[in-house]
Amino acid sequence: MSQTPRVVIVDYKMGNLQSVANAFRFLGCEASIVDNPSDLASEMKNSGPNGPVKGLVLPGVGAFGMAMQNLRSQGMIEPLNEWVLDRKFPLLGICLGMQLLADRSDELGNHEGLGWIPGHVKKLDPKNDLRIPHVGWNTATIVKQDPLFQKSDPKPCYYFVHSFHFECAPENVAATCDYGTPFVAAVQKDSIFATQFHPEKSQTHGLRILRNFLNFAEGKVGRG
Repeated sequence: MSQTPRVVIVDYKMGNLQSVANAFRFLGCEASIVDNPSDLASEMKNSGPNGPVKGLVLPGVGAFGMAMQNLRSQGMIEPLNEWVLDRKFPLLGICLGMQLLADRSDELGNHEGLGWIPGHVKKLDPKNDLRIPHVGWNTATIVKQDPLFQKSDPKPCYYFVHSFHFECAPENVAATCDYGTPFVAAVQKDSIFATQFHPEKSQTHGLRILRNFLNFAEGKVGRG
């Protein structure tokens, strides 16, 4: 008898947790929320091909420096490094959760990030006097269809809320967007995926992103 898939959502006290959990539950996936290494270890005992836990989710809203400080104080960075970098366990970052993957950020100072995808988080500098933060719906240009954007429309529209953007190497860019200036809308490297937009707030197009991540995590699509 097959088990209901489950994702583990990392709570570092700055995440939009319930809306993310509810979106996965809508797709028939259970969602657990953890905020300490002990609970993470307990959940991850049930991970992999023979267990229900299929992926990790790193959501987030707020300031980069505070987010990293919280992850450190909670003792979460080392166990997350083990699961994501060493064991290549599938992870989805959302909004601030995507920016935390970078080496560093300029937001309110100079802060070291997780360094999982080489890059630098910088403030948006749009032309035409567009307001910051960038809030609302915008169209993305897909760079890599497989696996995060499988079966997506050619020009899907997603919901954004951010003032900073992630600059990284082209080989790690999965989608881009334009808000007076082009910026990275999604990244992927190995089993690490992330979106600057909020899929949990992006209706049908956003749910497709979450479903594609689950399909990858369950081994239903190739892992390159």
